[in-house]
Amino acid sequence: MPPIKQLSSTIVYQNNWMSVREDKIERASGQQGIYGVVDKPDCAAIIAIDKGMIHLVNQYRYTVQDNYWELPQGAWESNPTANHLELAKGELKEETGLIAHSMTYIGAQFIAYGFLNQTCHIYLASDLTKSATQLDLEEEDLISQAFTLTDFEQMLINGDIKDCVTTAAYGLAKLKGLV
Repeated sequence: MPPIKQLSSTIVYQNNWMSVREDKIERASGQQGIYGVVDKPDCAAIIAIDKGMIHLVNQYRYTVQDNYWELPQGAWESNPTANHLELAKGELKEETGLIAHSMTYIGAQFIAYGFLNQTCHIYLASDLTKSATQLDLEEEDLISQAFTLTDFEQMLINGDIKDCVTTAAYGLAKLKGLV
C-alpha cells in the first residue's frame, strides 16, 4: 500500500496541453493535506547525431522569457497514448525535418516528478536524411541547427543549455557509451 492515499481529486485547470489537479491526501500517519499534480502525456527527446554533428532546436520559452538551445522534444497532446517510438520519429521530423533511419531507445526519465507525472522517452537517432519541417503553430519561431559534439558539450558546461531534459538525456546516453 502506498504511504500516501488519495481521498479526492479535483481538476482546477485544464487546456489542450495539460491539466492541473488538486488531490486531497492522507499520509500513513493519518495527517491529511493536499497535493498539486500536473498531468501531461508522455513525451520524447531525441538525440539526433550524424557525421559527428548533433541537431538542436532553439525557440523562445515564454515561462523563462528567453530563447534556448535544446534537443528536439515534445508530446502529442492530441494522441496522448501514441507509441513513443513513433512520437520520437514524428517530433524529430516536425522540428528539424530530419528522418532517422536508425532509432535506439536509451531509456525513460521523469522530468519533475515532485509535481509532474510526465515520462520522457529518450532516443538516439542516426543515419539521418533531410526533409521539410512540419512545425506546430506554437513553434513558429523554432529554428534547427547542427553543432559539433565538442561545441555542444561546451554549451552544456558553460550553462548555455539550461534544459534539464537535454542535459539528462545526453548524460544518460554518454554514460551508456552510446555517444
